[in-house]
Amino acid sequence: MFNLSTLAQLLKQKNEIDRQMASILRRPAMLGHTGEFIASNIFNITLQESANSKGIDGYFNKQPLQGYSVNIKWYTKDSRMLDINPNGLPDYFLVLTGDGNYSLGSSKGTHAPWIIKKIYLFNTKLLMENLKTRKVKIGIATSIIKTVWEQGEIYPENINKELVISNEQRDLIRLFDEAENVI
Repeated sequence: MFNLSTLAQLLKQKNEIDRQMASILRRPAMLGHTGEFIASNIFNITLQESANSKGIDGYFNKQPLQGYSVNIKWYTKDSRMLDINPNGLPDYFLVLTGDGNYSLGSSKGTHAPWIIKKIYLFNTKLLMENLKTRKVKIGIATSIIKTVWEQGEIYPENINKELVISNEQRDLIRLFDEAENVI
C-alpha cells in the first residue's frame, strides 16, 4: 500500500505541474505538444491552429527556411527511429531527442526524462529518397541509419548547414538540456 499511496501523492504533484504547463502551452502537457511549443519559440515557427493537422505542425517564419512546412518530433530517447506519415509529408522534420540510447530493448527499470540533448533537421524529399533507395518501410518507427542522423544534426554540433543555430538559440536549447538536473 505504501507504493500506491506514494504514487498517488506524486500523481497529484504531476497533475498540478501538468496544469501549469498546459496554461503555458495552451494544449495538454504532453511530450509532443511541449516539444512543438519549445521548437516554435526557439526556431520561430508558427504552429497550426489545430494540433491534428496531418503531418504538418507549422511553418518556419525566418530565412533560410521561411515558408517551409515542418513536422516537429520530441523523443525522450535518441533511438534513430522517426514516425513518418507518408500521407502527410512536410517539407522538413525537426527532431528533438533526449539521451542517445539506441537499444530497442525493454524500458523496464529505466527513466525517460524530458530533456533535449540533440536536435536534427531533415529535408523530407532527401530523406524519402534515401529510405526508398534502401527499401525501408515508412510509417511509425521508421528506421533511419546512423549516417543520416549524423548529417541532420543541428545541435549540439551544427553539421546540417540548412539551419544555422545562433548563440541565443543555443542558450535556449541548453535550458532543456539541463532540465534533468534536480533542483
